Amino acid sequence: MVKYSSSLKAKIVGEYLQGNISAKGIAEKYYLPRRQVAHWIQRYRLSGVDSLKRRNVKREFSAEFKLDVIDYYQTHDESQSEVAAKFDLIPCQISIWRTTFNREGILGLKPRPKGRPTKMKRNKKQLRQLVNKSEVERLREELAEKNKDLYDTKLERDILKKSVTLFGP
Repeated sequence: MVKYSSSLKAKIVGEYLQGNISAKGIAEKYYLPRRQVAHWIQRYRLSGVDSLKRRNVKREFSAEFKLDVIDYYQTHDESQSEVAAKFDLIPCQISIWRTTFNREGILGLKPRPKGRPTKMKRNKKQLRQLVNKSEVERLREELAEKNKDLYDTKLERDILKKSVTLFGP
């Protein structure tokens, strides 16, 4: 996918708005797809100059926001492009959210982490610290186990002594 600069988009939309040339003529002049030029012109008309700028930040939307957009689209008599312009979205996002909502319900709209879960849970530094801590913990557990064994043996010995005194040898 080719990314075009904001200045080129603004220049093309400006030429179209002057009225001297059609969108098809501009597309041929700059060797661009006609649909792309028409898309830029439509976005400019719906949202203004800010819609031609590229975003540097990936946006994440809450499930409530997605549900509000879907509800607005279904209750108002507006196209996806108009709703997308009103909420500052890409039109296909509304369609994707609607399909997901119809298939999975509200849980499908909640944000999820992308990609596969990591196989290596900790990095080397954390593992070294864990080994050092685990060595101390292991020794503590070993000591606790030995103390428990010692207590059990003393308890058995005391029981045997009592039984010998009570019942005889």
